[in-house]
Amino acid sequence: MIEARQLTKRYGSFTAVYQVSFRLEQGQTLALIGPSGCGKTTTLKMANRLIRPTEGSVWVDGKDVSQQPIEQMRRRMGYVIQDIGLFPHYSVEQNVAVVPRLLGWPAEKIRKRVGELLEQLGLPPGQFNKKYPHQLSGGQQQRVGIARALAADPPIILMDEPFGALDPLTRQQARRDFLEVEALKNKTIIMVTHDIEEAFEMAAIVGLMKHGRLQQLGPPEQLLLAPANDFVREFMAEKASQLELLSITLSGVFSQLAEVAPTTGKGVSMPAQTPLLFAIHRLAKEKTGEAYGTTLKNGESRYFQLDVLFQLFRQTLIQWNN
Repeated sequence: MIEARQLTKRYGSFTAVYQVSFRLEQGQTLALIGPSGCGKTTTLKMANRLIRPTEGSVWVDGKDVSQQPIEQMRRRMGYVIQDIGLFPHYSVEQNVAVVPRLLGWPAEKIRKRVGELLEQLGLPPGQFNKKYPHQLSGGQQQRVGIARALAADPPIILMDEPFGALDPLTRQQARRDFLEVEALKNKTIIMVTHDIEEAFEMAAIVGLMKHGRLQQLGPPEQLLLAPANDFVREFMAEKASQLELLSITLSGVFSQLAEVAPTTGKGVSMPAQTPLLFAIHRLAKEKTGEAYGTTLKNGESRYFQLDVLFQLFRQTLIQWNN
């Protein structure tokens, strides 16, 4: 669990962040969005003391992080940034292994962990271990950066515009791949993004900021359907139709999914926050009418048919538009 209590940051007479508070339980993802200069990155950096708050505090598992040794505290928080920050003279394997080596992990444990993460992120170690950053595409470099943040298995991941340097198509695929990485399950994530669709796709909680203040904090559909003020309403208006499609997730209709027996005993596992639209696309690609499963973070699962999922998608859209 991570909690921000009345976080405030002033630079002289300028207030960059004012009394920002939120609480995340294990496994939840918060996306901070808003116009440039609204204070979202400053808020993120206060979470791991890269910036010290003028007022307020951050608590992790019931402990004030300001009262902990800074090295110990930061080892519990992986950090992914937009420009990736890979060491150019280190191989992929060496880049991912940086924190475990600092922690004194045995060489075999490091090798195994690096291999597992690279496999999960679509970078087979046999092919990529010995490559250097300049030999990778932008999307591959970003995946190495994520693997490095996950290497020591921290419970909290901080992400500052993690896909911002990628082209639109690569960015979209990277987001979808990210949601399916096994090592990210049960991680608590705070991410900063200027892309509202990215926030709706990846986060269970969205915080919209303006002039250093949280304008609204809540589930994505709440900001879309029950905006707290005119700023929130106007911010959502431009992409409202696309955001509706991203707001309907598997978890939102989980209780309505028909329980049927899979004919093969197999299923495609998708995170609970997967938008129904993406789930439909993925199942349609399988070109089969068989049942598939999705797993929630509490371990529950359901099996369902593609046509059932599509029907729920249509019903939800009709309800929203009425």
